Amino acid sequence: MASEMEPTEELDFSGLTCPLPLLKTKLALNKLPSGARIQVQATDPGSVRDFQVFAEQSQYQLERWWQDGEFYFYLLFKP
Repeated sequence: MASEMEPTEELDFSGLTCPLPLLKTKLALNKLPSGARIQVQATDPGSVRDFQVFAEQSQYQLERWWQDGEFYFYLLFKP
């Protein structure tokens, strides 16, 4: 059985600079049903602030974010 926190979709936007990781994430979220989760991987350090502000100003929830080496990961939930 899949974990409740397991992402519905995983997106890799490594190598893209802001605001592209966020814009592409928004497009993907719009296509998914309520209750879906997206995990995003990015390499642009500016994406941290972009995703935090996006979550504060939208209906989507940034459940968590973390850094692993040069990679930044975001787990977003669509209510």
